[in-house]
Amino acid sequence: MSDKATAKIGVVTVSDRAFAGVYEDLGGPAVISFLTQHLTSEWVAVSRVVPDETDVVAATLIELADTEHCSLIVTTGGTGPAVRDITPEATEQVCEKMMPGFGELMRQVSLQVVPTAILSRQTAGIRGSSLIINLPGKPSSISDCLTAVLPATPYCIDIIGGAHLEVGNGLEAFRPKSK
Repeated sequence: MSDKATAKIGVVTVSDRAFAGVYEDLGGPAVISFLTQHLTSEWVAVSRVVPDETDVVAATLIELADTEHCSLIVTTGGTGPAVRDITPEATEQVCEKMMPGFGELMRQVSLQVVPTAILSRQTAGIRGSSLIINLPGKPSSISDCLTAVLPATPYCIDIIGGAHLEVGNGLEAFRPKSK
């Protein structure tokens, strides 16, 4: 893919109540706001709000990866221990490779803020040339988690053949120096 191409980034809010219009989706806009602040390359958001249903979340992730060709797909919500929290299961169902280091780092960072971070089940995985990252639903947690994982995200996407992303404005992407 050309370095000049506009990257597509999927943003999926997983919430029965936001989907039903019971309350305003704050998670998806928080993801977009964070990425707008820190991504310096051209990108466009492809947003979805879906209910906490494994089949619906899985189908949405497949659509964003396979049809929309999003290089990065960020989900928000559905990562806790409640019965309806199924985002990690849907992610695992559609990914060819899981990337547990993302979830480990996000929990480590979140534990510095709140002891209940151990209840979070964020994960990440790869489907084709798409990196899927599960975030919690709370906007302040979204910022904490993305701050932690964004430096490694562009290089991961490079390796799997996705669009080239550049990071700035207080964060720096790590890419190994060529020999």
